[in-house]
Amino acid sequence: MAFNRVVVTGLGALNPLGNSVEEYKDNLLNGVSGAAPITRFDASKFKTQFACEVKNFDILDHLDRKEARKQDAFVHYAIAASDQAIKDAGLSADSMNVDRIGVIWGSGIGGLDTFLTEVGGFATGDGTPRFNPFFIPKMIIDICPGLISIRHGFRGINFSTVSACASSTHALIDSFNYIRLGKADVIVTGGSEAAVNEPGVGGFNAMKALSERNDDPKTASRPFDLDRDGFVLGEGAGAIILENYEHAKARGAKIYAEMVGGGMSADAHHMTAPHPEGLGAKNVMLNAMEDAGITAQDIDYINVHGTSTPLGDIAEIKAIQSIYGDHIYDLNISSTKSMTGHLLGAAGAIEAMACIFAVQDNIIPPTINHFTDDPAFDEKINLTFHKAQKRNVRAALSNTFGFGGHNASVIFKKFED
Repeated sequence: MAFNRVVVTGLGALNPLGNSVEEYKDNLLNGVSGAAPITRFDASKFKTQFACEVKNFDILDHLDRKEARKQDAFVHYAIAASDQAIKDAGLSADSMNVDRIGVIWGSGIGGLDTFLTEVGGFATGDGTPRFNPFFIPKMIIDICPGLISIRHGFRGINFSTVSACASSTHALIDSFNYIRLGKADVIVTGGSEAAVNEPGVGGFNAMKALSERNDDPKTASRPFDLDRDGFVLGEGAGAIILENYEHAKARGAKIYAEMVGGGMSADAHHMTAPHPEGLGAKNVMLNAMEDAGITAQDIDYINVHGTSTPLGDIAEIKAIQSIYGDHIYDLNISSTKSMTGHLLGAAGAIEAMACIFAVQDNIIPPTINHFTDDPAFDEKINLTFHKAQKRNVRAALSNTFGFGGHNASVIFKKFED
């Protein structure tokens, strides 16, 4: 069976580094940290008092006040990012077959703010249930693709993916597969998350997953550094328009890159910790390359999951070494979470975008905040410390791994007609 080619024709971004694709890209390549003290709530009693928040965002620039009140922040972020991507791609319900335009969207947690507000209100009340009638639809993850489709009139494939921090990468893979199998012409895909709140920070603190470097938030996310002490919580959304190449060509769409493969695997090891030898990570990258029909030597850049946790960073590099052998020394590897923090279910989407930028512009975003070498890592591996690096990038791979042992990888390469 001949598969359809799948290309990227639109991008949208809202994250700690910017509220547009251009702003995100510029700050990413310039090594800007998105971390700062938390402004969403009084975090003075929490072990971690900083995060990578979205800045200067007003949902009323996108929705009227009545509609905005019916939606959680993670939906607000999804609407803003998907609006950008749809406009960028030039999608129109008036001139296209909307029955073949779908939306597949990921989130790891969904409406945590809404849950906090409604359950907190009940708990502090007199015991009489006075829940908002929008409580459930505001909270559920699948409301995102539903509302995006309603907003734009797209009647094709529509659902959500939920796999913790791998959620939006799984959304990309599902979208890719449906298009190459001919089940859709275009899919709006990506993910969003809004967990910078009391239960988000408190819950991850209780797991000892977050950095507690309150004295220096901007340098707290330190992937591969000897003194890394946990990830920095982020928030936001990333949207990517995937499209059948022939459909894109027929309508004269601009093309950023081609998506050529996706891989999935499970660690089958532990609820939250990675396999110490990175076996699941190894399998998912091998699966992605097999799916793409390419070899390890065809990859020039890997955007690693790289959360700045003591165990995770080591396991992932071990997995890469076991696959790439000596070719690892010819790769650029970087963790953009050093700048954006960890956007949980939205991480895969914005990191896939970092790979798309690298493929399109031949420049690798850096890993910032490196101060002390960790002897666990071979010093000859190019982890792209401190500054962006120019090089020819034929193909780039992005890894995302979620609690539960869910692993997902996607591969983008230069578009050639």
